[in-house]
Amino acid sequence: MKLIFLGPPGAGKGTIADLAAPALGLPHISTGDLFRAAVKDETPLGLKVKGILASGGLVPDELTIALVEERLAAPDARSGWILDGFPRTIPQAEALERLAPADKAVNFEVADEVVIGRLSTRRVCRACGKIYNVRNMRPKQEGVCDACGGEVYTRDDDKESSIKTRLENYRKQTAPLIDWYGSRGKLLTIGGEGGAEAVFAAFRAALGLNK
Repeated sequence: MKLIFLGPPGAGKGTIADLAAPALGLPHISTGDLFRAAVKDETPLGLKVKGILASGGLVPDELTIALVEERLAAPDARSGWILDGFPRTIPQAEALERLAPADKAVNFEVADEVVIGRLSTRRVCRACGKIYNVRNMRPKQEGVCDACGGEVYTRDDDKESSIKTRLENYRKQTAPLIDWYGSRGKLLTIGGEGGAEAVFAAFRAALGLNK
């Protein structure tokens, strides 16, 4: 099964993907993780990404597509995958259709005020990327990751002014994908404002996995 997760930043795509991946036996492929790994490993693509991010620019479609194509060629992705954070634009979606057409695009609907509330209280481990929330999922020791002992911090793009900019960019660049996949009969829409277990249950039902 080949799945794309759509939705605004803070919709919980990564959380649901982490639940769905082992349940379905599929790799969870996040473009954010791909960028970070390529930069850390100093691959040729990673060096290009590092320079763009350092200058505050947006990674161009062709470079993002190349990273995803490289990842989808890995042995664990041959039978399917969950893509989180890709595609973000119509050209990226068109490229994916040529590479490996998705079976379904799952759109997680979440209101802006919920997104702002979630992300402005989110904290992330600088070392391993584990996500916490100051309202309901704090690390056991303040500022220290339970999993690896790394520093837990607030990302710059989780500050309220940045969140609003990210939402604006989402509406301009990524929201059109909802109609794009809908017109191809591949769209599933799920309410993403409940707890993770409830949203995951709705996801399973939408895919017919509870039968």
